[in-house]
Amino acid sequence: MTDSVKPVALITGAGRRFGFELAKALLEEGYRIFAHYNTSRDGIDELESRGAIGVQADLTNHQAVLALIATVKEQTNRLDLMVNNASVFVQNPAVDDDPKLLAAMFEVHVQAPYLLITQLREQLETSDNALVVNITDIYTDSPSTDYIAYCAAKAGLANLTLSFAKQLAPKVRVNGIQPGPILFLPEHDNEHKNSVLAQTPLKVEGGLQPMIQTVRFLRDNPFITGEFIKVDGGRALNL
Repeated sequence: MTDSVKPVALITGAGRRFGFELAKALLEEGYRIFAHYNTSRDGIDELESRGAIGVQADLTNHQAVLALIATVKEQTNRLDLMVNNASVFVQNPAVDDDPKLLAAMFEVHVQAPYLLITQLREQLETSDNALVVNITDIYTDSPSTDYIAYCAAKAGLANLTLSFAKQLAPKVRVNGIQPGPILFLPEHDNEHKNSVLAQTPLKVEGGLQPMIQTVRFLRDNPFITGEFIKVDGGRALNL
């Protein structure tokens, strides 16, 4: 399959966790991948060794986002899939102590996806099955008081999802995925894990495959736009 006929995907935050595993899965399916990362290359070297195009950009920097967009435009006239996955996840005290971190919440979760979608609209509309997937959170519907800025920013991304689903139809579909306890962070201790799982009806840590399967489902079902799918083991039922 030549580059001209390969489906093309842009994934933000592709260096680790979900973004990394999704990029690997799509590379195995024959996609041409633009793998965005910020400061940590983590899995980017591996993705590049598999054929991905690593693209560095600080999503809190307006000019850096525009440079990312320009790089994509220079190398492809078509974009089949965009996954806005990059995230900043910290509790209230960190945000309260650092105004730049407060701004970053909205720059990464709202401003950058807005720019990527609007500025790459032509590339998306060139595809026969263009899909944007925005990774929001189950807490956009029932916010946590420990992560007020994060929840507000993710709610903004959810609203963008609905607005763009209206505006870009019928050429581009826009949907969201709301993850729950799919993969705990390294700093989460057993007490935290057990507490979360006790409040999750399916009682397990989901792993990343259910998220990847949901992206595939949204891609392969051409009659879904403006929707959110919870991938959370039922966790949102108990929020």
